[in-house]
Amino acid sequence: MASNGKHSNGNGGKAKANPPVHTVRYGAVKAVVWENQTQHGTMHNVTVSRSYRDEQGEWQESSSFGGDDLLPLAKALDAAHSWIHEHRQKDKESEKQAA
Repeated sequence: MASNGKHSNGNGGKAKANPPVHTVRYGAVKAVVWENQTQHGTMHNVTVSRSYRDEQGEWQESSSFGGDDLLPLAKALDAAHSWIHEHRQKDKESEKQAA
């Protein structure tokens, strides 16, 4: 998957104008957290990718991971999960204070 400056938020490849709300990077691996407002409240999606340089030296992104990428990928996903959990807790506290 080539980086073309547009953001994909994990909804079938449709580009969105909304920027990611959080990015976690471990070396060439990253997990990107996207926030979407729905009729049921705030939802979060996470996309993952691995950066690499192609034969022309241009940066590209792939959704394929090698064996050496798996631990960094797991750590990035764990950090993204923790961020989402903390964000939801803060939202719940804000709702309680507003009530």
